[in-house]
Amino acid sequence: MNKLFMKGVRHGLPIGLGYLSVSFAFGTQCTDNGLTIMQALLISMTNLTSAGQLAGLQVMVSQAALASGLIEMALTQFIINLRYALMGLSLGQKLGPTMNTPRRMFFSFSNTDEIFAVASSQPEKLHHHYLYGLMVMPYIGWSLGTLLGAAAGEILPEFVTSALGIAIYGMFIAIVIPPARREKSVAMVALIAIAISVCFRYIPGLSAVSGGFVVIICAVIAASAGALLFPVKDDAAEGGADA
Repeated sequence: MNKLFMKGVRHGLPIGLGYLSVSFAFGTQCTDNGLTIMQALLISMTNLTSAGQLAGLQVMVSQAALASGLIEMALTQFIINLRYALMGLSLGQKLGPTMNTPRRMFFSFSNTDEIFAVASSQPEKLHHHYLYGLMVMPYIGWSLGTLLGAAAGEILPEFVTSALGIAIYGMFIAIVIPPARREKSVAMVALIAIAISVCFRYIPGLSAVSGGFVVIICAVIAASAGALLFPVKDDAAEGGADA
């Protein structure tokens, strides 16, 4: 069992190192927006989602009314993190018999894109000791990076923290560009989302909509447009038609 746990730790180490730099940028964003070091650390220790945390941070600092702000936060997190439900369903097919319901719930907390990719690539059924080990380094890297970034944000000059804040957006761009260059559908969906976001930024009236709801609207409209314009072909259906 120790071997399985340590194998998971080894596989999670590169993920943890990558999370360290990204969460450092998130930490500087937190203190730059008025949060304390401990508040920033608490966010990362109770969440493990870069896009979700960044969007949530904007909702928190916007000082929205309590009721509408909570609704906005919930909907924003639901839309942004909905992909994790699909990842969980897919990974559930590879879980071994030791993964009972409480263990599945515990692991779901850290089922991020990178952890999912590593876990799903394993040839054998996944034991809970391996998955626990796989969770450790990404969690430490994400939390420690946030702590260091928030602490640095308290002492670094404002122009430095502003520059570091761009890093997390650079990560999102780096995620989108490669598939957008390969797939026309991805590029078009991204451009649709950008166009809608620009409208909300500069058109009078629309610019009053809060950032969290803008994210929700852009994501839903762009994804719906992508599904209508670029439907995924059902190979099984095509095969049956050909037969």
